[in-house]
Parts: sequence; C-alpha cells; structure tokens
Amino acid sequence: MFIYKAGVVGAGAMGSEIAQVITYAGLPVVLKDINQELVQKGMERIRSIYKRRVEKGKMTQSDMDAKLALVIPATDYESFRDVDMIIEAVPEKMELKKKVFQELEKVIGEGAILASNTSALSISEMAAVTKRPQKVVGMHFFFPAAVMKLVEIIPGLATSQETVDDTVLFAESLRKIPVRVNECAGFLVNRLLMPYLNEAAYCLQEGGATREEIDKAATDFGLPMGPLTLVDQLGIDICFDVVQVLLQSYGNRMQPAPIWGKLYQSGYLGKKSGSGFYVYDADKKDRLADWIREVQNEKSKKSKFSLDRIIYPMVNEAALCLEENVASASDIDLAMIAGTGFPQEKGGILRYADEIGLDVVLARLEELYKEHGDRFWPAPRLKRMVGAQFLGKKSGRGFHIYG
Repeated sequence: MFIYKAGVVGAGAMGSEIAQVITYAGLPVVLKDINQELVQKGMERIRSIYKRRVEKGKMTQSDMDAKLALVIPATDYESFRDVDMIIEAVPEKMELKKKVFQELEKVIGEGAILASNTSALSISEMAAVTKRPQKVVGMHFFFPAAVMKLVEIIPGLATSQETVDDTVLFAESLRKIPVRVNECAGFLVNRLLMPYLNEAAYCLQEGGATREEIDKAATDFGLPMGPLTLVDQLGIDICFDVVQVLLQSYGNRMQPAPIWGKLYQSGYLGKKSGSGFYVYDADKKDRLADWIREVQNEKSKKSKFSLDRIIYPMVNEAALCLEENVASASDIDLAMIAGTGFPQEKGGILRYADEIGLDVVLARLEELYKEHGDRFWPAPRLKRMVGAQFLGKKSGRGFHIYG
C-alpha cells in the first residue's frame, strides 16, 4: 500500500519532528493535539527546523513555505478520515495510547495503519483494544527525529506481514533506516542503551568518577556525547519511565540507580527543566553532590569507574537479544550505529566485542558480577560461544564470521 497522506497525534517535540520528516519527503500530514496552543507550538518547531535549513543555504524560502503548507493543524480527528498511516506520539502511558487508537478507529478508513512511536510499551497490548490488530505496528523514531536515521519497526503478535512491509517502505520513503525488531520490552536500542546509562549513574553515585570524567571517557571512546549528558538530553523522566518498563520485564539486572530517583523526585529532569545531572539554567542550584552524599550514606558503597563497566553491559544485553531472536547480529550493529552514534569505525557493539575477544569480555563480566551483582550476569549465549571457542575475530568466528 502506498502512503499518500499521514497523520501524527501529539504535537510535542517528538510528534512535531516526525511531522516535519514526513513533509520533507513531500507528503501531507495532519498534526493533532488537544488544543490549538499545543498544535501551534508544534508548528513553530517544524518552522524552526526548516528555517535553520534556509539559513544554512540548504533550501530556499519558497521551498520552506511549500513544505510548511503540507502540514494540516488539527485539534480533532475529522482531518484523519483519508489518511493512510497514523503515528501516535503521545506521552508514554499505555491507557492514553489505547484511548487514542480507539478514538482514531471511529474515523479512519479500514486500510489505514495505526503506528505507535512508543519507546518501550507493548504493541500487542495496544493492538488488542482495536478492531484491526493486524494493522497496528510500532514505528519508533529516535530523538531528534529530524536528524536521527534509525526507525525501529516492531510488529505485535497480530501484525500482518503486509503491514510490516508497508511500514518499512514508508520509513525508507522518509529517508530513514528501518530495522525490524521482534517485540520485547524496550525493543532493541533502548534495551541496550539503558544498562549503559544506568551503570554510568551507578559509577557516579558510588564515587568512581565525576560526571565530567564519565562523559569524557565515553566521548573519547567515540560516542557523540557522554551517558549523563545523553540522559539530560532525553529527559530523566522519559528514561525513568523506560527503566521501570524494563525492570518489570527483566528483573534485577535493570534495577535503576538510586541517584535517578533523587533527580526525578526533585524535578531535575534534564535540559528541558534547566537542570539534571548538569545545570543549564543559572537560576537552578547544582545539587548533584548533595544527592551523591545522600545515596552513599544510604547505600554505604564506593567503587571504581572503568569504561568497560559501562560498555560491556551493552554487549551482554545484545547477546541476550540475539539469543531471543529480537534482531540479527548485523541489524543490532546497524541499529547501534544509526540509533546511538556508536562509533562506525568500531562496526557496532557486537563487532566491537568480537574485536576485543569474547573470552576477554566474559572474564570481565564475571569479575564485575562478583563485585556488583545481577547487572553483570553473563548472557548464556556468551558463555556457550566462549566454550565453543567462538572468540571473535582472533578465532575467525564470534558474533560474526571472519576470513
């Protein structure tokens, strides 16, 4: 099915950028929110993205005007009657997303696809409240959607292959890189990313290194920004919600660092609130040192920081995803490069592990498990591979085959 017209429900930062991406591909898009003020904010965000392109000489003013004319602002569902693809981008609350799909179903055509931009919630559960579960799919863009190339395509249990194929083609028409991910809590990239972000917070609260030292180690490794800066960019509230979903599904290895709760409960939500792990607003007080002392007094544990302590949990989670058939090894590597900025020259998280040697990775995870517990319990697949002498590049076979 060709997508002639799309719709986006939710005109916040994510929804408005998705709408911009759709218009940039030349398609009309309905952008809806609950009131005119929120819709107007979304329109302004789209306009600012195009304005920057004009200022950089990448498009003309007339081109910008033509793209903006493709956006149809709305505060009700009437304009959705003839859309072919709807992407909901409302807050990460399951009941809210279900309600949106039920309301949409009353007006959209029977062939229209309902896609969710959720970063962690069950597509199958959303689909169950509709009369067209075969037409419901996850279409997870990464922030900022105007820049990030990766889109995870997540079929639910009832999603038809036709819907998956149509969604993949639609993502490609938007100049994005679609990666098909079998449904699991957190999907692929967030499931791999959260242990990395979480372990950085543990290292910080245990006095292993300062926030600046932790972030510098990550950028020296080749990542575009450090884990604590990234959490501030994404929003501590967003990350905290995702961690809760992962904790419910995967247990103790996803136990969030207590320092996250200190920031979350105090309204220090990152850049958008003026302060998080770092301070962005001069009116905000830097309270991080106080919270670290509080956590240390409550937990009375100190430890050392090392780069492998934040990187190896991603390797381990990737091995678990491979074991569970969430995605192929090549797609895992592609998703990490396109979705997180993992250094391209390292080939992705699994090729990086192959380069180090899986026996080396396993031995270090076992050391970290003895010191820190369940967060580092080695994946069974990793143990089997080392036992089989699939050690990575040096043995000619690991997560990938060499030579």
